[in-house]
Amino acid sequence: GHSSGNTQRLADIAKQSGKPVYQIETEAELDAKALASVKSVGITAGASTPNWIIKRVYRALETLLSKKNQGLSGYVYTLQRILMLTNIYLSVGAGCLCYAWSALQGAKHFFPPMSVSMLYVYSIHIFNNLTGVGADVFNDPDRASFYTRNKAVLEILAGIAVVTGLITSYTIGSVPFVILLFMSIMGLLYNLNFLPKSFISCRYQRIRDIPGSKTVLISIAWGVVTAIIPVFYLQQKSTSVAVLLFVLSICLVFVRTSFFDILDMQGDRIVGKETIAIILGEKRTVHLLKLVLLFIIAALFLASLFHFISSLGFALLICPLFLLMILLAYEHGYLLPSIKLEFYVETNFILLGIITFLWS
Repeated sequence: GHSSGNTQRLADIAKQSGKPVYQIETEAELDAKALASVKSVGITAGASTPNWIIKRVYRALETLLSKKNQGLSGYVYTLQRILMLTNIYLSVGAGCLCYAWSALQGAKHFFPPMSVSMLYVYSIHIFNNLTGVGADVFNDPDRASFYTRNKAVLEILAGIAVVTGLITSYTIGSVPFVILLFMSIMGLLYNLNFLPKSFISCRYQRIRDIPGSKTVLISIAWGVVTAIIPVFYLQQKSTSVAVLLFVLSICLVFVRTSFFDILDMQGDRIVGKETIAIILGEKRTVHLLKLVLLFIIAALFLASLFHFISSLGFALLICPLFLLMILLAYEHGYLLPSIKLEFYVETNFILLGIITFLWS
């Protein structure tokens, strides 16, 4: 802030160190030419500065410095950003999760259920991002801009993914088709008013208005397409194993989605979203996520130890441990909110697929 006494004092202290200092109000004032030769940048602000403003500056610097870097790291950042914005990386991760769970049940062929998982997850997250642009203006301006500019194209792609997923699910069986159709309809109803206007005094006019509904419903949806629908395709069906993997899917995705809710807390609060992170607070949410990850680790270990699932379960322990390390690194300030951090979290699902492939 230009008129903030605290910020002015911080700027004066920084200048005394002999380093170049730029006092700005918003990320729009960043001087690209002045920053062209720097390798590292420190950001500080007064105590009253909202965290979402600092986050926007950090995001802008991350993008600016990556564009300046024409080497391998610059191209890697650009690729990461494209994969994350388009939800391609996330949908591949859903396919990898389905692949890993199917392999744990002894399946040899995975393509149809994997395709259903990828297509459905791609579509629901595209629609979710399209309806969450308001919060993204504060949480991730680049993502908000991308979805605003490409709204029509993304809606068409998401629609194609839904239809293709339904057709693929029908080839598996009528029950998977009905399940996916029901979930698709519920996804469309998520943002629509389900109460008549006479109930205007009711706080919850839409499903999305229910506190924590997004995180819970997304987790359940992932669980269905990655653990339940594949059962109808497998020749050797085990209901008990499917239930276990369904619960583990929900837990993994719950950790992933709740962690992103923590990163987006201020923007969500501004637009009135009531996520689990906002309801519980950051510290209690992080504590809850650590407990959930410990449950996943214990469940995988014991299920493999007692031959409830194949020994692949031991190798897959790497994934919840990796996610726990990311959570601890964030909690202690070693990882800051960034594309890199988000990419690490999503890579956890890709890692499941890679480990399963190498194990097989």
